[in-house]
Amino acid sequence: MTTNLRLPAPADALTLPALLARNAAEHPELPALSWRSGADGGWETLTWSEVRRKVAVLAAGYAALGVERGEHVLMMMGNRPEHWLTDLALVHLGAVPVTVYGTSAPEQIAHIARHSRARLAVVEGARELPRWEPLLADSGARLERLVVVEAEEAGGHGTYASLYASGVRLHSPDAFEKSWQEARPEDALTVVYTSGTTGDPKGVRLTHRNIVLQAVRLDRNTDLPEHAEHISYLPLAHIAERILGVYLPLLRAAHVRLCADPTAVAAAVRELRPVQFFGVPRVWEKLAASVRAVLAKLPEDQRAAIGAANDLARTRAAHHERGEEVPEATAAAYARAKERVLDPLLTLAGLDRLLWTASATAPMPIDVTRFWAGWGITIMDAWGLTETSGVCTVNSPGAFRLGSVGRPIEGLELRIAEDGEIFTRGATVFDGYLQPDGSVVSAGDAEGWFPTGDIGRLDEDGFLWLTDRKKELIITSTGKNVAPALVENTVKEHPLIGQALVHGDGRSYLVALLVLDPELAPAWAAAHGIEDTALEALAGHPLVREEIARAVAAANARLNRTEQIKKYRVLTGEWGPETGELTPSLKLRRRVVRARHADLIDGMYDQDAPAS
Repeated sequence: MTTNLRLPAPADALTLPALLARNAAEHPELPALSWRSGADGGWETLTWSEVRRKVAVLAAGYAALGVERGEHVLMMMGNRPEHWLTDLALVHLGAVPVTVYGTSAPEQIAHIARHSRARLAVVEGARELPRWEPLLADSGARLERLVVVEAEEAGGHGTYASLYASGVRLHSPDAFEKSWQEARPEDALTVVYTSGTTGDPKGVRLTHRNIVLQAVRLDRNTDLPEHAEHISYLPLAHIAERILGVYLPLLRAAHVRLCADPTAVAAAVRELRPVQFFGVPRVWEKLAASVRAVLAKLPEDQRAAIGAANDLARTRAAHHERGEEVPEATAAAYARAKERVLDPLLTLAGLDRLLWTASATAPMPIDVTRFWAGWGITIMDAWGLTETSGVCTVNSPGAFRLGSVGRPIEGLELRIAEDGEIFTRGATVFDGYLQPDGSVVSAGDAEGWFPTGDIGRLDEDGFLWLTDRKKELIITSTGKNVAPALVENTVKEHPLIGQALVHGDGRSYLVALLVLDPELAPAWAAAHGIEDTALEALAGHPLVREEIARAVAAANARLNRTEQIKKYRVLTGEWGPETGELTPSLKLRRRVVRARHADLIDGMYDQDAPAS
């Protein structure tokens, strides 16, 4: 069921503060925000009325620091209540909150600080200070003050606690109400800096109207109970978490559970048994790898029973995908298998109550989608960009195609250019990129079409199928275009291979770097009688090398001649955001991987280099 909550005004005339005011007035006792607190790690919760009171106090505290309407304020914190509440407090003042990824390098932070012209930054603690303090003396930046949340680590800077205390003293209900009511739908709500896969981050300015319309239209494509919980664990610097963890909950008067440690999300899911869950493709890949590793250790008869139940679940999903009624016999067999085989295992993982599961940000490997369909979990893959306020297209329970990214949301137009690039326009598409002087420059053409940089096709039923990023397309020396993600996802279907990068720009054939899966590779090795399951040992083991050769050959058999991998090298170190090969949203930074392994890549093009 979609949200039936009363909107205080037409969606295109609303602001975020109006939604908070409605929630506090009409749902004052409903839980709004929870987080773990205290030595026992128990949940602490604020209701919607309490959230609004705290936001009002914080707004007064930030106003006392001189924060003005329209100015940018930077934040670098994890998914914690101070972050969430500060964001809304700044919005109520008419300021523009800008969250910076916690994994950002000093030069990236400096770029954002200078570009946004922010005078104030709110940071979590001592770990952030070495990257921020130099900017206070940076002549190219306007940064004047830091506020530190962890008071014992403030290092002489202002603290969140003292800011809140000043807000308690200075709060004026009349001033608070007057301030937020001055907000207009066309005002900037936030600036989201892109994660920089190809260069310096760009500042994407999004308005209240962009975001409210996005939330309303996305809500119509889901089927959830009202006030459903959302586990917020992805960075709030990412548009996906901002939509799902801040803006949609405001629309739905829903309950946000903050998970400060992304590595603890699996434990949170087991405890909370949510009805909805969103993960970028890499999250779903890692979860699938964990399940497969467990399954590999089960007795053969149990694995066979699970496999039969998986097949029934996929058959049922295929009927739904085609818009067909599930045959009575299939439905009954699936119901028995779900109750006896699947649900007990899903319950252990906290996945038994899921009604809506989704992914976005990059193409989902089809084998991962089919894996989860075998458990009765249909991942509603979506596609969008920061510049489109999040989702452009989405699969929904009533209309989906596994492997596609769905149909356009209401009010959004798509067209495919001759070279396959996807263009879009509509009210949820941003006005333009923020410039260093504070102006905004449109990125669309004269007719309002925005070039997304993604390559795809629309099928006869209006579903969009992504091929790759335009800037990431490989153009071989023979002039052939190759979509690397297609090749990489195909070879990653083998459990030994967790990550892959394909290279071949300007070359006559493709080569690949293949990273052993840190969870599945040891499980595979143990099942095949290999005693030393350390990744470094496995990379050189004859059985592993033979199996990887078979995996590459199997992938090549499904690809055309130009797409086939001719040579490859096996790596053991997993790529991640901390080491720089992945963005904070877990997208591959190809240029970083290529630069770090340039010798390996170049060596595969030596005439006498072996294939593996």
